[in-house]
Amino acid sequence: MAIRRALISVSDKSGIVEFSRELASLGVQIISTGGTFSLLQKEGIPVIGISDVTGFPEVLDGRVKTLHPAVHSGLLAVRDNEEHQNTMKELGLDYIDLVVVNLYPFKETIAKPDVSYEDAIENIDIGGPTMLRSAAKNHAFVTVVVDTADYGTVIEELKAQGDTTLETRKRLTAKVFRHTAAYDSLISDYLTKQVGESLPETYTVTYEKVQDLRYGENPHQKAAFYSKPLAAAGSVTTAEQLHGKELSYNNISDANASLAILKEFDEPAVVAVKHMNPCGVGIGATIHEAYQKAYAADPTSIFGGIVAANRTIGADTAELLGGIFLEIIIAPDFTPEALEILTKKKNIRLMKLGELSTAGERKPEWLVTSVDGGMLVQESDVHSVTEADLQFVTDRKPTAEELKQLLFGWKVVKHVKSNAILLAKDDMTIGVGAGQMNRVGAARIAIEQAGEAAKGATLASDAFFPMGDTVELAAKAGITAIIQPGGSIKDAESIAAANANNIAMVFTSVRHFKH
Repeated sequence: MAIRRALISVSDKSGIVEFSRELASLGVQIISTGGTFSLLQKEGIPVIGISDVTGFPEVLDGRVKTLHPAVHSGLLAVRDNEEHQNTMKELGLDYIDLVVVNLYPFKETIAKPDVSYEDAIENIDIGGPTMLRSAAKNHAFVTVVVDTADYGTVIEELKAQGDTTLETRKRLTAKVFRHTAAYDSLISDYLTKQVGESLPETYTVTYEKVQDLRYGENPHQKAAFYSKPLAAAGSVTTAEQLHGKELSYNNISDANASLAILKEFDEPAVVAVKHMNPCGVGIGATIHEAYQKAYAADPTSIFGGIVAANRTIGADTAELLGGIFLEIIIAPDFTPEALEILTKKKNIRLMKLGELSTAGERKPEWLVTSVDGGMLVQESDVHSVTEADLQFVTDRKPTAEELKQLLFGWKVVKHVKSNAILLAKDDMTIGVGAGQMNRVGAARIAIEQAGEAAKGATLASDAFFPMGDTVELAAKAGITAIIQPGGSIKDAESIAAANANNIAMVFTSVRHFKH
């Protein structure tokens, strides 16, 4: 069957004039609406207004123009069904063989910071999705195009054989339903937020592909990177890659983990991450000083890791960064001098974050984790504590310096895989025990890593001590202050052990498990 009639109604008009001109040259009759009709007419392309097909004017400010039997009969009629054929003849209706539609810009509308609810609602397309669904359902006979990237394929096939192949129509149909599903998902998400619902009876999300990845965590796993349609600034999805190889699955995961830690700090901070855990975190008066501390925290593990900074990287810091092998450096920006230094390394990935939210601006987002046959949804953990939130449970209270290091350690330990123990001293991490099956095991790892530096250090634990053995271990290492949630039935045992060893211990009453 040949394509004889096309209905074109597009919000995104890129490429539509050229495409329509090709259709007209192939003898295809074009029907159009509103602004698309005006554009094609202006360009001298033969076009028929939708009202000439329906015999009904476009009404209600354009809300009703294609919702008409003359349109949808032409789209949905089964061409080899004799009853359908007879009905079309009796009613004087004609078939529509090609539909080219993209939808009102709902995403772009709600992305505006000052968008009104009324404006958002007005940009919900009704006729467009209806035509797309009608045409896609009848793809055995009708070609439907929703993506400008497919214009070329359609024209090539029309020139070759006067119609598209069934294989192409099936592929375009799948794309149409993905497109309308994503469109409806954005609308439902917007309206759900407007009425204050957080965990509704159905949970529908949509993401847009950023890129295919060479592989996932391992070479035998397929993978791709997707972004939320309205991803927040200061994230991996919105960062601009300035230099280096293509990002890998593990790069993206580690970079995301590094930014989650980085956003805990308002002061200059640098985070080094390896396999989703921080191997070094430092803060300082400058980003240069912060990096030196992050590096000194674990010069071995930082090799081949991710480094994230919350200030512009200058030449002095770039010289140090360039001295070791790193997968990614991610920062709000880089000075020209820093870029000149770092781009000498061919493969290192340099990521420009742009605007980065401060610790006080963080708001929880919904995190989705896949499980076999379903998913888990929870708020992101953006809880923070101040001195006023703490319970001072031991005879000795922490000194001002100890308190500073305890709060620093608490910000970081929440991002370490549980069971997690973290040692901090001089505004830097000095030992990290991550992902252990028991808490005292995590403490041993952190203390061993810190070595002699553990003397006079502080310890942070993401969850309570089930017994006093971790405190005893800390005392032997010379640790002087501990921060932990509390809440164990054996808290008294831990407090007694701390008192016996002159350790100051504070409770936060908040747990930070991270699996």
